[in-house]
Amino acid sequence: MAGAITDVGGIRVGHHHVLDPDAALGSGWATGTTVVLTPPGTVGGVDGRGGAPGTRETDLLDPGNSVRHVDAVVLTGGSAFGLAAADGVMTWLEEQERGVAMDGGVVPIVPAAVIFDLPVGGWQRRPSADFGYRAAAAAVSDTGIGTVGAGVGARAGVLKGGVGTASVTLDIGVTVGALVVVNSAGDVVDPGTGLPWSAHHIEDFGLVAPPADQVAAYADRHREFGPLNTTIAVVATDAALSKAACRRVAVAAQDGLARTIRPCHTPLDGDTVFALATGAVEVDPDPTLPASMSPEVPLMTAVGAAAADALASAVLVAMLAAETVAGIPTYRGLLPGAFE
Repeated sequence: MAGAITDVGGIRVGHHHVLDPDAALGSGWATGTTVVLTPPGTVGGVDGRGGAPGTRETDLLDPGNSVRHVDAVVLTGGSAFGLAAADGVMTWLEEQERGVAMDGGVVPIVPAAVIFDLPVGGWQRRPSADFGYRAAAAAVSDTGIGTVGAGVGARAGVLKGGVGTASVTLDIGVTVGALVVVNSAGDVVDPGTGLPWSAHHIEDFGLVAPPADQVAAYADRHREFGPLNTTIAVVATDAALSKAACRRVAVAAQDGLARTIRPCHTPLDGDTVFALATGAVEVDPDPTLPASMSPEVPLMTAVGAAAADALASAVLVAMLAAETVAGIPTYRGLLPGAFE
C-alpha cells in the first residue's frame, strides 16, 4: 500500500519543526508541528484510547454537540505545552476567513493532539503558536514523511518514530487516507524476530529476517518501555459521512494501531485518532438494508476497515522513513539486514 492522506481531494498537510542535528538527547531543538487542513464543509470525529491523552477541542467533535465542521487538525510535539500551536493555526485560518461565521468575524474549529517528546529536545524547547502558523501556511497537497513536523522528536519504544502516511481507494470510488505520528510506548518491531508484528506488512514492504546478531542487539535494548508515549493520527475520506459515522470510523481506525504497535493503548499512551469526511463523494445507500438500520452502516463499515488498513501501513512508513535524532537509533540503522 502506498499513497498519502492528501490523495483525499482537498486535504493539505503542512509541517514546521526546529531540529539541531548535532544535539544530544535533551540538549537541542528537536520538535515540531504538523497541520492537516480541510476543505470547507468537512465533518469530523475523534476517538481516544490511551490513558494519558493531551488534546484540545475534542469535545466539539462529539456527535451530540452542535459544531459539525472542522477547519484543521493539529498534531504536535511539546506535550500539553505544544497545544499552543493550535493558536497559530487559528490565526492563519482567521486570516483566510475560515471558521464558524459569527457577528464580527469567524471562529476556526481546530482540534489538536500532542505527543510527549520533551526529553528529546529539552523541556524548554517546544512548539509555540508560531509553529502552528508556519505549518498551516506551508500546507500543500503532498506530505513529507519520517523526521518532519511533529515526528521530529518522536520515538517508538527504543527506535526512532516519525510521521507516516498511506491511502487506499475502495471499489465504490471512495478514497481513504491516514497520517500518523508514531511515538509509542510499545514496539512496532518484534524483539524476537526484528520484523514488524504483521506478516502482511513484512510482505508489503519487502522486508526479510535480519541476522541473529542484529536481532539480539535490538532485543538487548528492549528491556522496558521508553519514556515517550502517544501515537496520534488523522484518517480522512472523501465520502459523505455524518459526525456519528466519523466517530465510528475513528474507532475502527484504532485497529490499525493495535495491529502494528504492541502493547497499544496503554496507560502510558494518549493514543488519539481523528476522522475527517470531506463529503465530495456521495454513495447511494443499499436498498436491501432493513428499515431499522442506518443507511450509513455499510459505508462507515467499509471506510472504517480501509482507515485501519491505511493507518497500519502509515505506521510502518513512519518507521522506515525515520532518521536518527539525538542518538535515537532507527529501524534501518539498528536492523539493516531486514532490507537486504
